[in-house]
Amino acid sequence: MTIVTKPDVRPARPYFSSGPCAKPPGWEASKLNTESLGRSHRAKIGKSRLQLAIDLMRDVLQVPDTHHIGIVPGSDTGAVEMAMWSLLGARPVTMMAWESFGAGWVTDANKQLKLNANVMTADYGSIPDLSAVDFSHDVVFTWNGTTSGARVPSGDWISDTREGLTINDATSAVFAYEMPWDKLDVTTFSWQKVLGGEGGHGVIILGPRAVERLTSYTPAWPLPKIFRLTKGGELIDGIFKGETINTPSMLAVEDVIFALEWAQSVGGLSGMIARSNANAAALDAIVQGRDWLGHLAADPATRSATSVCLTVAGADSDFIKKMAGLLEAENAAYDIAGYRDAPAGLRIWCGATVDTADIEALGPWLDWAYQETKQA
Repeated sequence: MTIVTKPDVRPARPYFSSGPCAKPPGWEASKLNTESLGRSHRAKIGKSRLQLAIDLMRDVLQVPDTHHIGIVPGSDTGAVEMAMWSLLGARPVTMMAWESFGAGWVTDANKQLKLNANVMTADYGSIPDLSAVDFSHDVVFTWNGTTSGARVPSGDWISDTREGLTINDATSAVFAYEMPWDKLDVTTFSWQKVLGGEGGHGVIILGPRAVERLTSYTPAWPLPKIFRLTKGGELIDGIFKGETINTPSMLAVEDVIFALEWAQSVGGLSGMIARSNANAAALDAIVQGRDWLGHLAADPATRSATSVCLTVAGADSDFIKKMAGLLEAENAAYDIAGYRDAPAGLRIWCGATVDTADIEALGPWLDWAYQETKQA
């Protein structure tokens, strides 16, 4: 019988959930600006703070002035569905799915919007053949599969002469990879992933080609108010200047401003990418040193550096639940069981708000929890 002693050193911040994710290092609620709280989001202060959040996102993500950034309701789900309901139907559609959220967008396209879309799929841990994508179609894809740990390697596969639009669900990718903005007509995400922000708010970034489609095309289906980006054939410009469609949480806005200012303090986008890559490398070192751990995404070129999904030898969902429960009870790791629809395994967030030292401290705890569960 193998005996693994309970480690002495715990991760200082055992927040490895893949959403909502760890707060930035040094975060405290008392550090948030509270002047906008209790005020109308339409008051001067509310609009100025919303505009600041947009400006900070543009700065950190290096979004060009040609692109519009809007804060929208419903987290990333709301932002993706806003794009699909508003833009699709003008030409054929290709939907790409290699994990549960992408599969949800396929359901929206074919069962709700009845678009009879071409669907390209891959098993968890893999991605479809990117060279086979038809860019005469509108293409909807997920940059980083949060529940599968697989991602596109870059934007090189996207045609510069595409006829259709690209709609990119980038919720666990932005702030961790460089986004090729000239190839992305629509990009969506939520604050709760790489920024560690609060849930409920989404972001939609529109390039010029998407704006042209919005102002020249009317979908065949009715649009709820919460999805409307145009009025009278013109873009509702206020959405992209902090005049949100519905009432936002100003507490969540102040929280994301803190996160974005922290991102600037660690070197902006390059600093965020470096932190995420260092975390992923530290976790990979743990995996390589254990024959019972593996990567669900076997190919390093398409392996996530944020939502890293791991296989555990001989484990089923009950085993993973018990293992994750032991770690949580010891305050060594929170919320690391894999997504319910994914193959049984662990999922460990390695985004920029996690400290590499905490990933390194996690390794011995994984050993302990694995042996404890195996021998139970």
